[in-house]
Amino acid sequence: MANFDDRAKDWDTDPTKVDRAHAIADAITSNVPLRSDMRVLEYGCGTGLLGFRLRPYIGDLTLADLSHGMLEVVHEKLAVKPDMHVHPLKLDLVSDPLPEERFDLVCTAMTLHHIADTDAVLRRFSSVLAPSGYLCIADLDTEDGTFHGPGEDVHHGFDRQTLGEKSAQAGLRVIRFITAYTMRKMTAGATRTYPIFLMVAQKPA
Repeated sequence: MANFDDRAKDWDTDPTKVDRAHAIADAITSNVPLRSDMRVLEYGCGTGLLGFRLRPYIGDLTLADLSHGMLEVVHEKLAVKPDMHVHPLKLDLVSDPLPEERFDLVCTAMTLHHIADTDAVLRRFSSVLAPSGYLCIADLDTEDGTFHGPGEDVHHGFDRQTLGEKSAQAGLRVIRFITAYTMRKMTAGATRTYPIFLMVAQKPA
């Protein structure tokens, strides 16, 4: 978390991160029937780029992250533009007690590959969803490890079919996968492309 704490202040100055979050938000609005009374949890929210983009279309928004630095930026944004329906929350969904609230939508962007136990967090996502609630996961398609480079203890993206099967085992019905964004990044002196999928799944009623 120290790495993310250190990067939090400058996070929103990277146009690629902003564009990526907005593209993912637009993909969610195009593929999930959002409502003004929806209770939404963004897990791994960072500075809230995704959640704040969704805010005009939903009701209460809980912005949850492990990084104190990221959540400080969220608080700063709310100090400038108060919103009584936005609730920052420090939360480790894998190990902390589950929130009492149940959500109509749980979304997460570029967070899953940082979580070691994918099966466990999918079960926890399912647990905090209300009946008929939606789960939207945006993350990297399977890549060769060059996105983060050597020494990073992360998943090298995800195979869509395998992730869909794991989601089904967690009690969710996968509706669709789409490519939400294609990220371009300089790696070893060359520009590489990394597709980012959006998985849309739903909990049974």
